[in-house]
Amino acid sequence: MIDVPVYVWVLTLVGTAGLVGSTSLVLYRGAELAGLGRRRAVGLGVSSAVLLGGWFTISGALAANGWYLNKPGQVPGLPITFAAVLVALLATTLIPVVARALAAPGMLSRLELPHTFRVVGVVFLIMMALGHLPALFALPAGLGDIATGLAAPFIARRIAKGTGRRTAVRFNVLGMIDLVVALTLAILIGNHVLDVTPSTQAITQLPLALIPTAAVPLLFTLHITSLRRMAALGRTRQGTTSSVGAAGLSYR
Repeated sequence: MIDVPVYVWVLTLVGTAGLVGSTSLVLYRGAELAGLGRRRAVGLGVSSAVLLGGWFTISGALAANGWYLNKPGQVPGLPITFAAVLVALLATTLIPVVARALAAPGMLSRLELPHTFRVVGVVFLIMMALGHLPALFALPAGLGDIATGLAAPFIARRIAKGTGRRTAVRFNVLGMIDLVVALTLAILIGNHVLDVTPSTQAITQLPLALIPTAAVPLLFTLHITSLRRMAALGRTRQGTTSSVGAAGLSYR
């Protein structure tokens, strides 16, 4: 087991808790704006916090028992867990109450705010400096997360002002690429396809294991949901423009 400093534990837990809390708050606010009523909005916010927080706790227990360790002859648990959780989270966005909350006015900007907590990616750089992670993984993963986290509130503000849609698309696409690159490098290095020293064993153990198994699927879901919302709004605008144009031609 790798000896992880206390401050890395604190940073990781604060970042993951902030991600869960902000996502739950976004859903609560969306339910309110969608007209679902305060009781249902509170229920959605609390249930999402409990479910997301519960999975973080379960994932932590799995990591503590070595579930994510790369063992010869065994199917790696980390990528399987990531894929399963991502599918489950995307499925929850189709639940009617959740879908209505996500479609509420102003949600597009709010969906970017939880990404602010990606600045916790600094822990990858810290672990690299301590000799526990390779630069090949830590530099793109850490710097990419920090850049995304710092940009998130500014992107959200521009969207709220009615500008920056194209910038938001680029932000979400680049944010997903950052996650894919980091996860791919972690898997390739961890399974010795890329043989570098040290390995990425540290992210299969606590507290870093919480990031790829719980935080990354949630961040990916937020990115995909944002892009879907922007695509839906784009289709709505095109439909409105077409209707106005047809009405004008009919009038003439």
